[in-house]
Amino acid sequence: MIRYNVLKVLVTVVAIHCAVEVSAQPDYPDMDVLGKADSIASLYPKHTLTDLKSLSQKLTEPLSTDTEKFRAIYRWVCSNIENDYGLYTKNKKQREKLRGNAEELHAWNESFGPRVFRKLLDEQKTVCTGYAYLIRELAKHADIPCEIINGYGRTAQANVGGEGIPNHSWNAVKLDDRWYLCDATWSSGLVDPQKQGFMQQYSDSYFLTTPSDFARNHHPLDTAWLLTAEKQTLNEFLNAPLIYREALDQNVLPSSPETFNVEAKRKEPVQFQFQSPGPVDRVELQIVKGSSVTNIQSQAYKRDNGMYVIDYAFPHKGTYVLHFRMKGAYIFTYEVKVSK
Repeated sequence: MIRYNVLKVLVTVVAIHCAVEVSAQPDYPDMDVLGKADSIASLYPKHTLTDLKSLSQKLTEPLSTDTEKFRAIYRWVCSNIENDYGLYTKNKKQREKLRGNAEELHAWNESFGPRVFRKLLDEQKTVCTGYAYLIRELAKHADIPCEIINGYGRTAQANVGGEGIPNHSWNAVKLDDRWYLCDATWSSGLVDPQKQGFMQQYSDSYFLTTPSDFARNHHPLDTAWLLTAEKQTLNEFLNAPLIYREALDQNVLPSSPETFNVEAKRKEPVQFQFQSPGPVDRVELQIVKGSSVTNIQSQAYKRDNGMYVIDYAFPHKGTYVLHFRMKGAYIFTYEVKVSK
């Protein structure tokens, strides 16, 4: 089994229906000005959650702008709240078991919600619903408008093709009269299904991410929260190449093929294009066919349009999972069906 460096979450989702006026998100904020906020967040490790107003005040009162205040809240939550793998798996199994029974599924969701928040309060462990709730409440105590957004999270284990299952929650926050998107669950660390545990490892990949990049593995139930002029359809989302958080870390993102499933002919090169902010010489390809795993270093070349290209010809017919890796991390994945 291949280890995927990508968070895996499947939790109860309570749909929020609201009409919103949204505008396009500006460029990624200047991270250099957020150091003070990060320092303040580090002053209160494992602070109690019994008084969220007090915690919010401690994190935000020394700061002057809403962006800095929200950053302190976000970093504190990501650094102090643990993604509960056991809670996740229990909910996942039960929801899959009850998927065809709306009445029993509703009853399970009603009973599971309080358990999520008890675990958050007592042990500072939770799933995505708890992360999103805590971010919203701390922000609102600082008079920062913040919403919980429910929808589809796409990982190596969820929402790859098919009809899709709403399984994830994140936040939208309003700063300087503009809405931004963020996902504290996926910023906080990585769930490792093989080790059946959580590794806290902060990443800025999902902090005020540009909407087009955020939409690569998030799709809201209310598409107004895409914050884009053109609204990606659910089908387009479910069938796009699979993107990992390290792709956003490195800003290395696929351009074509535009779908996860690719058809190819044996011994005929398939062309894969991707963008990168810096020079790329070689990319590691991990080629999986059944139980066979092959790793090769592939030459990348740059086209006139600025995109990097890798050509690869599959020697035999069959279905392959093709992972692209850079700097030791998975960045994106395709499935290639090769015919004669």
